[in-house]
Amino acid sequence: MVDTHLKDIASQSNAWPFQEALRLVERYKDTPPAKGYVLFETGYGPSGLPHIGTFGEVARTTMVRRAFEEISDIPTRLICFSDDMDGLRKVPDNIPQKELIAEYLGKPLTAVPDPFGTHESFGAHMNAKLRAFLDHFGFQYEFKSSTETYKAGEFDKTLLLLLERYNQVMDLMLPTLGEERQQTYSPFLPVSPRSGKVLLAKVVETKVNSGTIVYVEEDGSLEEVPVTGGHCKLQWKPDMGMRWAALGVDYEMYGKDHLSSAELYSAICRVAGGKEPEQFMYELFLDDKGQKISKSKGNGLTIDEWLRYAPQESLSLYMFQAPRKAKRLYFDVIPRAVDDYQTFLEKFEKEEGVARFNNPVWHIHEGNPPKSEGIPSFNLLLNLAGVAGTSDPKVLWGFITSYMPNLSPATHPFLDQLVNGAVNYYQDFIRPTKKYRFPTDAEAAALAALADYLEGLPDDAAPDGIQTEIYEIGKRFEFAELKLWFAALYETLLGQSQGPRMGSFVALYGKKETARLIRRALAKENLAA
Repeated sequence: MVDTHLKDIASQSNAWPFQEALRLVERYKDTPPAKGYVLFETGYGPSGLPHIGTFGEVARTTMVRRAFEEISDIPTRLICFSDDMDGLRKVPDNIPQKELIAEYLGKPLTAVPDPFGTHESFGAHMNAKLRAFLDHFGFQYEFKSSTETYKAGEFDKTLLLLLERYNQVMDLMLPTLGEERQQTYSPFLPVSPRSGKVLLAKVVETKVNSGTIVYVEEDGSLEEVPVTGGHCKLQWKPDMGMRWAALGVDYEMYGKDHLSSAELYSAICRVAGGKEPEQFMYELFLDDKGQKISKSKGNGLTIDEWLRYAPQESLSLYMFQAPRKAKRLYFDVIPRAVDDYQTFLEKFEKEEGVARFNNPVWHIHEGNPPKSEGIPSFNLLLNLAGVAGTSDPKVLWGFITSYMPNLSPATHPFLDQLVNGAVNYYQDFIRPTKKYRFPTDAEAAALAALADYLEGLPDDAAPDGIQTEIYEIGKRFEFAELKLWFAALYETLLGQSQGPRMGSFVALYGKKETARLIRRALAKENLAA
């Protein structure tokens, strides 16, 4: 039972998942759903492996689902629907036994042998990959196969209604097609009883009484098949609208590339006797050059690559933030995403009321975020990896445990993920671009004063006090702007134009170690070595 007080507070949230959830509340404000639950759906094309976009769509849909559950007593379900009855259009480049698979072009993915030899079909193999992918990230969902759903007759009633209203469907579809395609188009794709292929065939007659269509086979002869029981499937645009109607889908997200077809999906849904779901369009991700990310081009960031450098929570945050804004999805967004996540987690513990429902970590952790551990930032760890000049996470842990003895990989696994990710990120992206310079005479005098100060500090000196003194040294040596003083620290000691909060860095790296680093810079040693 939803707590009425919390429900009222959550309903005031301006976080987009709650705004979406309120639309669903409005949808059923007068009468609850006859099916007894609100149905969320995400779709998946199993011709390729699940990817970062798959994660984003399921994660975002889950955020809306969880927000809805916070403000409504109506039960929910989330279906992940696999379009595995689609015909195999081309042989993927990254599979074995391509010659074998080439013989099955045009057949449903669930009728194509598994080239990996682990499942009963190629479609089943890819579906297993999808389920393993979703399970790995802890998503709560129900899997649904297009092939099984068609063959089990779950769509039969709706398919027969669309057959009866065939001309209405054609009136919607034909204006969207070219003149040549109009001559042979049919929303029904027969599965040939001869070849087993899903055919883009011309339908010459529809028989409502018998629930069949007559179409032109590949050899030019006529063939008659039922539209029910998996003997036909629908073209993908009518299929979306039919599915919404047949399953009673209440909420679905899609990328901007579907936006031009969205009204068509809705219109088909209405013709099929359903009410179109609440819909949410999200923007597509861009690469480092501002181009749309494409699986075939491989110009984006894969989920495995993100997880090499940062934990899942940071990726979920990136998916949460501004979903209707086109954003770059490239390696350079990772450090900020990690540190932003930690900042939001720290804020959550101090927040109350609606502020908590606005905080991204509420949505990332489905209303139950963990406690902040007060651990070093990702950027700080990156700089620590740099000055330590190491690819071994154990070296970083040595610095961490000397400063925070209560931390260890066993007691703080999230921090261990950050340490390993920071080492990887430093080695792959920061180390190759480092460019040290020697200090100017004016900078050298200030650096020497800083080294003197650090060498005289007691072991328990606090980061805030160190930071304050670093500021004071910059003022004392009359840098025109304090940012020039910090730039000098970063460029001479770290070999980069930007860096961490120096007080925290000194505390973590060590006061005497930082002083030695400064002395080396003053001696014009090669710190890149």
